[in-house]
Amino acid sequence: MKLLRRKIDQYLSSWKADESHMPLIVKGARQVGKTASIMQFATDNYQHVVAINFVLQQKYKAIFEDGYDVESIVRNLTLIDPNIELEAGNTLIFFDEMQDCPSCATSLKAFQIDGRYDVICSGSLMGINYQEIESNSVGYKTDYTMHSMDFEEFLWAKGYGDEFIESLYDKMLHTKPLSSLEMDVLTQLFREYMTIGGMPAVVNRFISSGNFSGTLQMQRQLLLDYEEDITKYAQGLDKGKIKSVYNHISVFLGQDNKRFQISKVARGARNREYVGTIEWLRDAGIVNVCYCLSQTSLPLKGNYDPKLYKLYFKDTGLLVASLDEESQEDMRVNKNYGTYKGAIYENVVADMLTKQGYDLYYYRNEKSTLEMDFFIRSATSLIPIEVKAKDNATRSLTKLTAHDGRYPDIQYGIKLCCNNIGYNGHFYTFPYFLAFLLKRFVRDDREKA
Repeated sequence: MKLLRRKIDQYLSSWKADESHMPLIVKGARQVGKTASIMQFATDNYQHVVAINFVLQQKYKAIFEDGYDVESIVRNLTLIDPNIELEAGNTLIFFDEMQDCPSCATSLKAFQIDGRYDVICSGSLMGINYQEIESNSVGYKTDYTMHSMDFEEFLWAKGYGDEFIESLYDKMLHTKPLSSLEMDVLTQLFREYMTIGGMPAVVNRFISSGNFSGTLQMQRQLLLDYEEDITKYAQGLDKGKIKSVYNHISVFLGQDNKRFQISKVARGARNREYVGTIEWLRDAGIVNVCYCLSQTSLPLKGNYDPKLYKLYFKDTGLLVASLDEESQEDMRVNKNYGTYKGAIYENVVADMLTKQGYDLYYYRNEKSTLEMDFFIRSATSLIPIEVKAKDNATRSLTKLTAHDGRYPDIQYGIKLCCNNIGYNGHFYTFPYFLAFLLKRFVRDDREKA
């Protein structure tokens, strides 16, 4: 299997180079590539690597039975396997699948204070429950959340380098249209990315074969694996209700307003009966939650209704895999990526924003006369983002960016569609595939509007 370049690679290198680095916990949904990236980093940077998988090697859970001091842990490690070699300053201990052994997180304080060995833990967000951990070593560890591959990582996998991506960003920042060749090639690449998503195994299958053969089966198996993990890890909640919410995500995304409504999940369903289910799916790394703003003004986090929200799949490839056969055929055969009420474009933009560190917010007034797909912010401005599956009217974006005093927090907007780069004095137009550069653009832009 081809080793894929990931953004965590640079993070791990910087982590090791920092002389004061603490033990690291890498969290993320299952199958996003945590273990492969950490093991490649480990073998490239350490003379000795001790890799323990608490799911596959249950016997190693006993290494903490004599306490959490490093001497006791090392003694028990070498008791189980006397061939293990540990050299101070040149050893990485990798605790994988930490959700099956919460004690490993408790030991991190001791490893930090001792300082002889580097430690990385990894686990599925679905299984990590800090309430089960005696002491989670607050102040003695660093947390890093890993996602499935974003579009930039997909471009790397396809052979495009940093120089090419910099050229795209330069045109974006200076509002220079892309060439027709660039538009055609990148549109095709983005369609591939939307179809297969960013799960590394699926991307690897697609890259190595050069076609979509087998990718849908892999995606559907991942959907089943997630459902199985709900049964395994959802503690203290009704697993059937979590599954019901999970299985209805694509149903609501196929509707006009896309808002998720518990009352329509099952006959007689009440919000109070589903308390915690949405939060569990979010914390498990399965869904992105987009909350409805109470009004189109700053601040975002203090200005939303927690009872009104949309749910998006974390990985758009899994949304595609969850669709009915007719929608699948329409998209794959007819190249109609606007199918399913534009949900695919909306989902992929939500995912791209989340991977840049944004929380998700939308707006829709009671009369539906003003609605906006997403809002982000710069240091000084609220920025509406409209996602158009087709190049039709942008009435809401035009209203919000009119500069007529009604929306003083908004200086400019962004429209994501199939069109080239442009700016009309009120909002920027970018092709969908440049959305992965939005945070950088917002940071570097000179607030021209």
